[in-house]
Amino acid sequence: MTKQYSRAQLRSVFDVLHAHHGPQHWWPGETPFEIMVGAVLTQNTAWSNVEKAIGNLVARNKLDAAAIVASRNDHLAGWLRPSGYFNVKAMRLKNFCRWYLQAGGYGVLERMETGALRLALLGVNGVGRETADDILLYAFGRPVFVIDAYTRRLFARLGLFTGEEEYDVMRLAIERVLGSNAPLFNEYHALIVRHAKDICRVRPRCAECVLERCCPSAQ
Repeated sequence: MTKQYSRAQLRSVFDVLHAHHGPQHWWPGETPFEIMVGAVLTQNTAWSNVEKAIGNLVARNKLDAAAIVASRNDHLAGWLRPSGYFNVKAMRLKNFCRWYLQAGGYGVLERMETGALRLALLGVNGVGRETADDILLYAFGRPVFVIDAYTRRLFARLGLFTGEEEYDVMRLAIERVLGSNAPLFNEYHALIVRHAKDICRVRPRCAECVLERCCPSAQ
């Protein structure tokens, strides 16, 4: 069960992080399709590794759904090697690209209602809720709040959630409190990732944290 918190509390956390870290300009990617590819590849790896894998696709002129589907599995896996679990990710990326092409591409998908598009994404083998929501928020600009390990860690330490909530329970609770605001969700999630990577780590650097005064978990 979620703990009690208010819109003012959630906005205050955002305001403090934004003032400290500044705009994050997320998601890294020059096109919506590149963002989608990154969302699939970033599972269980650092973003720096994803950038190397995407760079391999770009260098071979393969950052294209049809080109990815047409690629030999072993070649694709080799290009994706920097992202880790490359054989699995090659299969997942091909699954996604087949679905993307069969669905009609970005022009068709962007006209779908958010709930229907989310269900369609979740129907793709290898696309889970976090990946689907990354794609919805960053590639399609939909007001969907991404719940990842960083979000759970930060909000649990701040006492806003237990951190054990079911994914959609936590997502919907945040969306309900903050309202339907894709630009806010985009910047907020990016700031959470930045802060959790740099400061609110598994072993937190509380002395360096701008949220220390309002954090009941501060050491």
